Amino acid sequence: MKKTKCPICKNKFEWEKSEFRPFCSERCKLIDLGQWAGEKYFIPGKKIDTYSVPIDEIMKNKN
Repeated sequence: MKKTKCPICKNKFEWEKSEFRPFCSERCKLIDLGQWAGEKYFIPGKKIDTYSVPIDEIMKNKN
């Protein structure tokens, strides 16, 4: 069986047997999700301003 390291805790686990791939456990999966939610991880690039268009203009173009 192929063993790999969990990206969170670095423990080795059997890849094929883990239902939480690429993590070794649900705990590590949730830690990773928390990192994304807490903005410790991000995808580099230009930040998008979601409020750059006035709401009345959005509503006018909706119809």
